[in-house]
Amino acid sequence: MWPAIQAIAWREWVRFFRQRSRVIGALATPVLFWVLLGFGADRVFTAEGAEGVGYREYFFPGALVMILLFTAIFSTITVIDDRNEGFLQGVLVSPASRSAIVLGKVLGGGGIALVQGVLFLVFYPLVGGWPGTLELIGAVVVMAALAIALTGMGLVLAWRMDSTAGYHAMMNILLMPMWFLSGAVFPAATAPIWMKSVMAINPLTYGHQLLSGLLLGTNAPDTLVPTWAAALILVGFAAAMVAWVTRLASKPA
Repeated sequence: MWPAIQAIAWREWVRFFRQRSRVIGALATPVLFWVLLGFGADRVFTAEGAEGVGYREYFFPGALVMILLFTAIFSTITVIDDRNEGFLQGVLVSPASRSAIVLGKVLGGGGIALVQGVLFLVFYPLVGGWPGTLELIGAVVVMAALAIALTGMGLVLAWRMDSTAGYHAMMNILLMPMWFLSGAVFPAATAPIWMKSVMAINPLTYGHQLLSGLLLGTNAPDTLVPTWAAALILVGFAAAMVAWVTRLASKPA
């Protein structure tokens, strides 16, 4: 099982770095959002429970989540190309198990997302104090769980699609609203009641909550649930997405 996982994951890395547009798009877009929104809203931003935090610092965890999301999108959309080119069919009829194929795609795409997130995390001292060692390790662990969850969700959406245009439409309808309503752009404490309810059922909210708590510390905005509950929800979200796409891959074509 492991050789198949390793081969598919390595193929994702090679494919990603050979396509420079994917590297630039996955990292440059969130950085651009962070710079434009951070400087533009820094003087007018106020958040309940986080009055001493500027918007550039508040938006930093949201930009991290966006990097993970964009990388997962670019990594999983390749499934559609693999199917149209016949590569996916060849892999599915190989001796490798379907779960090995899924884990290879998840670990490959998730690993790429995690590395890009860590590279962006290095710039956090430019806007806030450098977190402690335990907080940094915790942030990397949370990003790893988010990367796996988002890559799994991207595979769920892309597995049955045969058009990249359809995937982009689904991204605009589902994935980007999930990011906007995760607390990345504005805190749940200042949102209307109906919007706060939507944010409460959004699993991405709890990944952002964990990152904000680790990076901002006591300056983090008020949270919806305790930290331990947010961690359980994030782990459950990642496990559910991997299990879902494994079930999809196990069905006959």
